[in-house]
Amino acid sequence: MRISIILSVLLISITSQSIAVERDQTRSTKPKVEQQLQQEIQAISTAWQAPAGLRQIPLWPHGAPDMPKRDYPAESTQMMTPPSVALHRNYTQVLDVTQPTMTIYPPKTPNTGAAIVVFPGGGFRILAIDLEGTEICDWVTAQGMTCVLLKYRVPKGNHYWDKDCRCHIMPKVPLALQDAQRTIRLVRAQAKELHIDSNKIGVIGFSAGGYLVAQTSNIFKSSYRAIDAADQLSSRPDFAIALYPGHLCRAGDKLDPSLPVTKQTTPTFLLQAWDDPVDKICNSTVYAKALSDAGVNSEVHLFAKGGHAFGLRNNSHPISTWPKLVENWLRELDVLPATPAKID
Repeated sequence: MRISIILSVLLISITSQSIAVERDQTRSTKPKVEQQLQQEIQAISTAWQAPAGLRQIPLWPHGAPDMPKRDYPAESTQMMTPPSVALHRNYTQVLDVTQPTMTIYPPKTPNTGAAIVVFPGGGFRILAIDLEGTEICDWVTAQGMTCVLLKYRVPKGNHYWDKDCRCHIMPKVPLALQDAQRTIRLVRAQAKELHIDSNKIGVIGFSAGGYLVAQTSNIFKSSYRAIDAADQLSSRPDFAIALYPGHLCRAGDKLDPSLPVTKQTTPTFLLQAWDDPVDKICNSTVYAKALSDAGVNSEVHLFAKGGHAFGLRNNSHPISTWPKLVENWLRELDVLPATPAKID
């Protein structure tokens, strides 16, 4: 129990004094836990910045809309020990994002004209900005696609777990959805400048980011008041990829009723492991059924093992083949060019 309390404290990034108190409480009885925590808090820094040479663009020219009037902690990052299915190096968490941005990664191979917006996960508490963000963009750009990494507002910017009431809360204003819709519109507005096809703009999301995938694929009405010409464009992605999504499966294993799945819903690729310890498999199965019932072009892969938050890192299970599965699906959608025929 003490271990889970300490980890929860870390995830919401409270003051270093509080962390020190927790350490003191644990040191006498849990020396191994103390050592692990020291390894996890390897660095705490200022706001996350894009790698050198890349464009990081603010989404909102006059500040993000609908922010509650209160003092906010400064954005920061910290290094954390990864889950067992994504070992070998730590990953970066971004905390307390109030100024969302999008970072443009140009294709590394001949440009296919397609683009993918990446929604990192983190339970709408933090953002796993490299594990489910920058590393994903490395794969996307290697396929000849432009990658757009969204740093959306956290915490509490969408459906989240509240530790005090031990319940899920849906905020009245979904700030993360606002950021996601705005990003898709901005990418569409800049299609000519980015050398992309405005009809080949997709999204990929992980865990909580998978929920943003489903929201943008079904909620086409703007969640914010228009501020410029870009907001007159569609926020519907042309294709959607959700890996180990969360927040979709609600009480009674029913699909979130706020998602109006219809035949207009974006073609979707779903993938998850049955042994996912964080988000139940019903997050994929109930959404897959809704897509099927509505006649939406979709592809679903459910694996026996794989866990949660593996991203693109080494995973000993067959689920690690997911990038190739996605690439094949994108070829069938004509997003990526067909594989050249082999000559004997």
